[in-house]
Amino acid sequence: MTQPMSAEPTVEPRLLRGWISRYDLAQELGLTVDTLGRWERRRKGPACVRAGRKIFYRMSVVQDWLQSQEMPRVTDAKPGKARGRK
Repeated sequence: MTQPMSAEPTVEPRLLRGWISRYDLAQELGLTVDTLGRWERRRKGPACVRAGRKIFYRMSVVQDWLQSQEMPRVTDAKPGKARGRK
């Protein structure tokens, strides 16, 4: 029994396992690459690494950063406290 041959073997680069490119991260978050670049300049978003012209993010760092962005629930507000305009 022979295995079907594919045009190109799908091999995941071992060196980049656990890392995501800026383009792929932008796609995952529904953002533009420019937004991530602006965040990098302002040191606002997740930390990244430059390899020449390529920019990569460690996936665990992105996940930690996302968790740090979590907003408290509205139900945690003190009862009887008016919110908004008076």
